[in-house]
Amino acid sequence: MGRDFRWLLASSWTSNIGDGVALAAAPLLIASMTSSPILVASGAILQFLPWLLFGLHAGAIADRFDRRRLVMFANAARAVVLAGLCVFLITGTANIWIVLAVAFLYGTAEVFVDTAGSTLLPMLVKPADLGIGNARLQAGYLVANQFAGPPLGAFLFAAGSAWPFLVEVLCVLLAVVLISRMARTPVPPRSAVEGERAHVHTDIAEGLRWLWQNPPVRMLVLIILVFNVTWAAPWGVLVLYATEYLNMGAVGYGALTTASAAGGILATLCFGWLERHVSFATLMRVVLSLEVLMHLAFALTTTGWVALVIMFVFGAYAFIWGTISTTVRQRLVPAELQGRVASVNMVGVFGGMVIGQALGGVIAQVWGLTGPWWFAFVGAALTLLLVWKPISQIVSAAPVDQSVNEPQSNEP
Repeated sequence: MGRDFRWLLASSWTSNIGDGVALAAAPLLIASMTSSPILVASGAILQFLPWLLFGLHAGAIADRFDRRRLVMFANAARAVVLAGLCVFLITGTANIWIVLAVAFLYGTAEVFVDTAGSTLLPMLVKPADLGIGNARLQAGYLVANQFAGPPLGAFLFAAGSAWPFLVEVLCVLLAVVLISRMARTPVPPRSAVEGERAHVHTDIAEGLRWLWQNPPVRMLVLIILVFNVTWAAPWGVLVLYATEYLNMGAVGYGALTTASAAGGILATLCFGWLERHVSFATLMRVVLSLEVLMHLAFALTTTGWVALVIMFVFGAYAFIWGTISTTVRQRLVPAELQGRVASVNMVGVFGGMVIGQALGGVIAQVWGLTGPWWFAFVGAALTLLLVWKPISQIVSAAPVDQSVNEPQSNEP
């Protein structure tokens, strides 16, 4: 798919290694500084709060400027923030408030990295290659961020609290170097009148208006929002469900995450075959049906090993869903609106998680630790019935012209 795609892929994988290291090291660092549940939870909240505050603005900015340079600048900002944290840790002056402030600043920069980064692939490859391209990018997330990064982060933290974040600085800086090697500079076409510069809120409104007036993409975003509410309800109390209800212990809880990543890795090997032999509409229906059954299975099981099998299947179909939904959206959205529509989608994802986790906590408090799974099962089943037919309309919608340049030769 061209040399530029390989540089993008290498940059994404490298950045995900650093993020995976922080996935384990950051909670360990916070827990080493405070025993307050509120402060510990604040560290998790700061992972998605910047999306709710700045997500739409990041999308508008990604549609205004050189997206590759924006990714480079935002990654450089992440490296500076992390380097500052390392200085505090090495000098022994770090405290919980500094760590939480760093988490917020880092998360804010990450919003711009992820938003602008998600727009690059449609400008580098042909629409027919978006599926396999997204699958390879998602594979990097699974292997580096979910599978290899966290154990490395925990090991480095045991050697010294600053080591995992020093490694992350190196990974982020290397990601900047790799993406800078892309020969082409994808610049989104201007949708406004030449020479005019509308206010960023005008750009956001334009993106929201286009999304609302485009039924297939609007329905896709709504499906993702609702299914994230139902998914997040039990996931917010998963640690209690695993340790107290299934009696799996801390190691068993960690194994659930590993099982999910392993299922996703298996799906990466099968995606190319699935894309060639099964329609996206059928795959989307199968995946969402498995989501409903997964909630029911978790609600009914009382055995840890059964939960591990369910989580393995979840990881496989969740990878397929994420790849397909991203590919379909990228094919249907004009190049000049990729950033804004992607940001609305991500705000919906994190907004759904906030709502779902809040509901899950209340439901678990009142009806027990299986209550959120029953809520998720009923909610997902009803949603699936409503979207079963529109899924065909989403997939069959005519793709837009992304004005993609021909990929460069694969020859070195």
